[in-house]
Amino acid sequence: MDTTSTTKLNNGVEMPWFGLGVFRAEEGGEVEKAVKVALENGYHSIDTAAVYQNEKGVGTAIRESNVRREDIFLTSKVWNSDQGYKSTLRAFDESLSKLQTDYLDLYLIHWPKGELSVETWKAMEELYEKKRIRAIGISNFLVHHLEEFLPECNVVPAVNQVEFHPELIQPDLLSYCQNKNIQLEAWSPIMKGRVTEIPVMQALAVKYGKTPVQVVLRWDIQKGVVTIPKSVTPERIISNADIFDFELSDEDMAKIDRIDKNERIGFHPDKIPF
Repeated sequence: MDTTSTTKLNNGVEMPWFGLGVFRAEEGGEVEKAVKVALENGYHSIDTAAVYQNEKGVGTAIRESNVRREDIFLTSKVWNSDQGYKSTLRAFDESLSKLQTDYLDLYLIHWPKGELSVETWKAMEELYEKKRIRAIGISNFLVHHLEEFLPECNVVPAVNQVEFHPELIQPDLLSYCQNKNIQLEAWSPIMKGRVTEIPVMQALAVKYGKTPVQVVLRWDIQKGVVTIPKSVTPERIISNADIFDFELSDEDMAKIDRIDKNERIGFHPDKIPF
């Protein structure tokens, strides 16, 4: 495996196992530099969102890079205030304009909003059928959200991007998505850097000659979870990708699993204030 390695989604589209997240990367120079460094160092997947307010910078960096657009897996998300059928179509066009592209590889509903998300999905299904999006999915949907949502879908979501790290593994959700052939994707995989403070991760880092961050990103992939660590620091962007020359043993995978506390860094999907 390497940064070009992919998982096949339920519609046959190939999605890289590894990519760059740009949450809170500032529009302009900061996000442009991060994306360019990532693309120059083997990344082929970039994950942004309308609410991050940096789609224009992401698009500029992609356009100015030496990597062909068709070799990049580009993800964005529709924000809560844009959910609904007509507003989703408008939001999608706005995202494409900012990203300076004529299609997306993956478009996600950012947070579950009940019936409103069903309307949003109908718009996304239409865009998918018109081949303006190669795959459509969801983000932050828990099992009970999926049980209500899936019966309303003509197209089964290809991806569910959720908070996922050693202190929040959500095994029931992982199992549910695997059974439904929905690819789980991790946001905040390194816990805003806090993974480096966990003694088990520190010990495993020493054992494998890696950093705690590299160990947890490797754990993600071996769990069958796509991972998109965020960084704007060139050295860390490069270091984060250095996870394909080692493999965690089953015993060490289990050690990390036992860290689980069911504790979140971000908002609970049932208690979002926006």
